[in-house]
Amino acid sequence: MENKKQSLWTKDFIAITVINLLLFCGFQMLLPTLPLFAKSLGGSDTALGWIVGSATIASLIIRPVAGVILDKIGRKGILTAGVFIMILVTLVFGWLPSVGAIIAVRFMHGIGWGMASTASSTIASDKIPKSRFGEGMGYFSLSSSLAMALAPGIALGIFAAHGFKTLTFWSAGLSAAVLLLSFFIRNTQKPELEETKMKAAIYEKTSILPSVIMFLVCVTYGSITGFLSIYAAEAGIQNIGVFFSVYAVTLLVSRPLSGKLTDRFGFSSVIYPGLLFLAGAMVLLSRAASLPAFLVCAAVYGLGLGSVQSSLQAMAIVRAPKERRGAANATFFTGFDGGIGFGSVIGGMIASLAGYSGMYLYLSLFVIFAGILYYLLFTKKRKLDNTGNSLK
Repeated sequence: MENKKQSLWTKDFIAITVINLLLFCGFQMLLPTLPLFAKSLGGSDTALGWIVGSATIASLIIRPVAGVILDKIGRKGILTAGVFIMILVTLVFGWLPSVGAIIAVRFMHGIGWGMASTASSTIASDKIPKSRFGEGMGYFSLSSSLAMALAPGIALGIFAAHGFKTLTFWSAGLSAAVLLLSFFIRNTQKPELEETKMKAAIYEKTSILPSVIMFLVCVTYGSITGFLSIYAAEAGIQNIGVFFSVYAVTLLVSRPLSGKLTDRFGFSSVIYPGLLFLAGAMVLLSRAASLPAFLVCAAVYGLGLGSVQSSLQAMAIVRAPKERRGAANATFFTGFDGGIGFGSVIGGMIASLAGYSGMYLYLSLFVIFAGILYYLLFTKKRKLDNTGNSLK
């Protein structure tokens, strides 16, 4: 009973949640607009996919290294260094003359993003009481999901009204706000590790399976952020930014609820319905031909991703030793970034052969495979306890 009285909404937890919201907003604003900017420079569908893919490759390289440093040295230094890189690189984007240059600079952007986002999630996991971990990660993950929902629509509006260069100043400004707010968070004391533990693997093995499931899920999100605006434009649909607004509302509903359900009934009670929503949304999106149809897809997709992401992230972190939370977050977000990047690259390739409608239909298979894999590796082989705090 006493554990239930542990406070979740501390000053540090509120601060890191706000920081995460701004951090993700700054990054997500570029996802739907960089492809549009690159297309204006003559970029092909495959090249547009590599714009996102280059950032993914960079983050995949840096996240494991950042995770080890987070566990050995501390959290705030990695956060501020990553954000500083993001600010500098973002201010360069609008002045680049070619798609090749965008891909190269986007790689550096991915380095900063990988460092900052891994640090932010690790700090949050330090601040959440174990008895309320599912709930806490649900609220914290809501900040990133809300950014994923709101930022693309806002960015498309700024892009249409003022152009890409103005947009980069907005994105960099949000990152600068993160840099300022980070000074108000107390630095988490670095774990006192034995020498043998200091040489631990860069990936946390208990977090690999949730990361793989997240990879498969995020393949779909990479295709939405990378190609939805172009898909809608080809269908003659205006104001597609509303898609992300509807998506945001459903995320607001699903995040806190899914966290509480996870704490009470276990991970599967949230993950299976979420995967079903995601697969259905992709199939519906492949057949959407009007704005109302797109908005239905947005609502269904938001419910699915909002449920699945927070539960998988809680699973990845709560199963890891406390002194390995940095590595656990790095492992989870490797799957997150990898899925988005792979989804953009493979989505571009499929779109060039089967069109955007065919692309969304085929990518629904990744969600179906995620459900099969989750059943084989979790439900069938392990029994989740009722609190969702461990796998047995």
